[in-house]
Amino acid sequence: MLIDILTIFPEAFESPLSASIMKRAIEAGLVTIHRHNIRDHATDVHHKVDDTPYGGGAGMVMKADVLSHAVDAVPKKGKSLRVLLSAQGQAFNQAMAQELATYDQLILVCGHYEGVDERFVSSRIDREISIGDYVVTGGEVPALVVCEAVTRLLPGVLGNSESAQNDSHTTGLLEYPHYTRPAEFESQQVPEILMSGNHGAIKKWRRQQELKRTFERRSELLKRVELTQDDVSFLKTLGWKG
Repeated sequence: MLIDILTIFPEAFESPLSASIMKRAIEAGLVTIHRHNIRDHATDVHHKVDDTPYGGGAGMVMKADVLSHAVDAVPKKGKSLRVLLSAQGQAFNQAMAQELATYDQLILVCGHYEGVDERFVSSRIDREISIGDYVVTGGEVPALVVCEAVTRLLPGVLGNSESAQNDSHTTGLLEYPHYTRPAEFESQQVPEILMSGNHGAIKKWRRQQELKRTFERRSELLKRVELTQDDVSFLKTLGWKG
């Protein structure tokens, strides 16, 4: 996969892309990430990318001409999607990450200031994406979130393909609790079932733990999950009304 990031702060990506899974994926050639400085496409001597809003109001607005020139300078490769990271965008979730992972190229535009000129959005952007119902200073952190969530879903990125399949939200449920050595820590024991060697029982326990954790922490998610009769019966023992 190819990911092109358009930003006025390309240096913000140096450290995150040089560590952990992202670093390994890049070194293995499983994902290529290019950073493009939007200021390079400004035509004035000060490389200005923003201006005051028509109609008045607080803040500055990123210019449609500069952003359009920056996006147009990035060649499209195969199945491509142009994305603006925006607080007004569609909420990013695991299902969207899985969809984006099917593209050959993602072009991520990092907004800044009060917003971006709507004419740029209408003429160049395929989708606006938000990482949550809150506001951050710019689109750099959201772009990194999208990069990592999508990259870890690409074939070969994770050492064990089941890691991504079992992640929270992949199945619609929160993930079951994990334990490792030592078997006892500060008087807390690893659940006996996990040391039983009974894989069928362990699988059932983990499914029930996913249901229990989701019910207790994010019960609204249960409305979106295809539940078996066994799932429903177990949830009712917890007080779930369906």
